[in-house]
Amino acid sequence: MSIALIIVAAGFVLAIGLGLYARLGREMGLEQWTVGGRGFGTALVFLLMAGEIYTTFTFLGGSGIAYGKGGPAYYILCYLTLAYITSYWMLPPVWRYAKQHGLYTQPDFFARKYGSRALGILVALVGIVALVPYLVLQFKGLGIIVSTASYGALSSTSAVWIGAAALTAYVVVSGVHGSAWTAVIKDTSILALVIFLGIYLPIHYYGGYEGLFGAIEAAKPGFLALPAKGQSPTWFSSTVLLTALGGYMWPHTFASLYTAREPAAFRRNAVILPIYQLINLFVFMIGFTAVLQVPGLTGPDVDLSLFKLSLQSFPPWFIGVIGATGVLTALVPGSMILIAGVTLIANNLVRPLRPTMDDAATARLCKILVPVLALICVGFTLSGGDTIVQLLLMGYNFVTQLFPCFITSLMRRNPLDRRAAMAGIIAGVATVAVTVLSGFSLASLPFLGPLQDVNVGIVALGVNLLVTAAVAQATRASSTAQARAAE
Repeated sequence: MSIALIIVAAGFVLAIGLGLYARLGREMGLEQWTVGGRGFGTALVFLLMAGEIYTTFTFLGGSGIAYGKGGPAYYILCYLTLAYITSYWMLPPVWRYAKQHGLYTQPDFFARKYGSRALGILVALVGIVALVPYLVLQFKGLGIIVSTASYGALSSTSAVWIGAAALTAYVVVSGVHGSAWTAVIKDTSILALVIFLGIYLPIHYYGGYEGLFGAIEAAKPGFLALPAKGQSPTWFSSTVLLTALGGYMWPHTFASLYTAREPAAFRRNAVILPIYQLINLFVFMIGFTAVLQVPGLTGPDVDLSLFKLSLQSFPPWFIGVIGATGVLTALVPGSMILIAGVTLIANNLVRPLRPTMDDAATARLCKILVPVLALICVGFTLSGGDTIVQLLLMGYNFVTQLFPCFITSLMRRNPLDRRAAMAGIIAGVATVAVTVLSGFSLASLPFLGPLQDVNVGIVALGVNLLVTAAVAQATRASSTAQARAAE
């Protein structure tokens, strides 16, 4: 057994050990298992939210898009910063409302705000559909990391199965407490590793950043800028808007808000997290360095750029360290996604159909569903071929459709009722589904000019807003007519 594989295995053991240790001394009822008893301080909330955001997407997808696309990679730096800024105002009222009403999930919030169990079920279904590709993303990244870091001693398929088993074990036992404890080690490790790689590799191969960018521009002119077509400034702007609006619409991110002890934690984090975003710059430098050093990667293989470059740059023991860190970047968000997914199913799909279910029965069902959802996502992982970035953007197209009725629900007087909210979500999600399943692209409509490159999720959001406004107007007119008739 190689030293690299031993270190990667140690990463698995550490993650599972921390997850199981977090369980000690706690009764894992529904509140403790899903939202940590609503008792996490600023530091744990920060690590938990960063643990969800800085995933294998950051570790592999960020370097992969920098390697494969160049300039368009910078959208990652923009959208999360905008999401963090808006969180300063958005998240505290969500926390206070959830605390007041004892909410566990994102659909609970929508159902209570709009007084509609049906809306809660719809939001749960949208969340589950979006979470599956996000968990597939984590499993896919885990397979790449372990297979590459072990020098092929473990296949990608074996790594996915091992990762799914590890996730299932400590999610069932420890819930969100396990995720929070593991996030402490994970964030420390990835911060140190990515900064080191992002500084060392450009210096090692090019003498610094100036040499790096000069060499790329000479070999591939315009690669570091936005192209005129495809991922153009239009695509860039629309994608940043889509993902910034959807940043906190993910069910697992939304539910993590409930874990905080007090709402001031979100405002402190809104100040810190944009600075933490700078870690992505070092990830991009790794991908840019790989462009000329490991040429020829295409399609899903661009996600291998970080490891391909590292394999020719470092000894096996250090590859093991990279692999162990990568394991943690998959397991922490993967555990949060699993917790959110099964809680949506148990609490928001099954429980409404069985009014006699209490919190204890719901918690038991959540734990039973963990291996089921994990197996479903493993199946999609082993049969899919999309790149990590494509998988993430697919999920964003769905969850961002929840934003219009979310933001209006925070207003003093909500202009929407449940019918308008549901109609808009259905219209937006249906638009995304039709375009994805049919393979339709605005690029096939040349008469649109620059608008050809608009992200399809923004198109779906536009349909959502139009339908929402139309139904809201119709329901107001109907209510006015009924009121006059009653007079």
